[in-house]
Amino acid sequence: MPLFRSLICATILAGTLGAAHAQTTPSQVTPSQTAPAAAAFTDAQRQAIEGIIKDYLVKNPDVLQEAIAEGERRQQETQKLAQSAALKEAREALVNSPHGVVVGNPSGDVTMVEFFDYNCGYCRKALADIQALIKGDPKLRVVLKDFPVLGAESLEASKVALAAKQQLKGDKLFEFHTKLLESKGRVNGERALAVGKEMGLDVARLTKDAQGPEVKAALSENVGLGDKLGLSGTPAFIIGDEVIPGAVGAEPIRKIITDVRQCGHATC
Repeated sequence: MPLFRSLICATILAGTLGAAHAQTTPSQVTPSQTAPAAAAFTDAQRQAIEGIIKDYLVKNPDVLQEAIAEGERRQQETQKLAQSAALKEAREALVNSPHGVVVGNPSGDVTMVEFFDYNCGYCRKALADIQALIKGDPKLRVVLKDFPVLGAESLEASKVALAAKQQLKGDKLFEFHTKLLESKGRVNGERALAVGKEMGLDVARLTKDAQGPEVKAALSENVGLGDKLGLSGTPAFIIGDEVIPGAVGAEPIRKIITDVRQCGHATC
């Protein structure tokens, strides 16, 4: 009965309490009882009110559906406001952190940030969108944020990928990222080292750097940013003042980029 008890409290506040107490004679009501708490009801009164509410909801199920929908809308609105505040606070770290992997045009006029996991199927799907966006927009700057949320193998791969940044730059670093994300099966540290070897990196140095302070600092920052923004999965994109969860496709992202260019906001 927890749901009905919650509804009772809401109904009491809305005025049902007055109707329920209309059966009580004035002589039974003292000044201190004019606005009684729910705890003041007897078991019989509670059962009666619960019965009324249950009967009403059974006969009018749309009311409950509307209430649930409204609750979800308010929750989403609250989350969006919290994300907006977090975006303002974390803007510099998101866009200009020295730990970020920058691809596309380093001096681009619009920056898109992506949080990703090397074992995320949707991140692999979104890779083609990112490639198309970079190819078709010479003014786009992309910041890649390792966000290994899918287990120990993802963490191992991210450590090696972040260490590769100390030997690779620009297009070559994006090539490493692409090869690793396009790998078949689960991606781990061993696979990441193999990609490094394929690309002619110093594997001994790569292995050492993967355990170094620079990589630890980058991962710590990324996880902290993801938590602050309330990210629950990957991929997640940040463009302007908008957090875009999931692999939504190139066109919706392109539209947001255009709007940010035009008015500084994700929607003009």
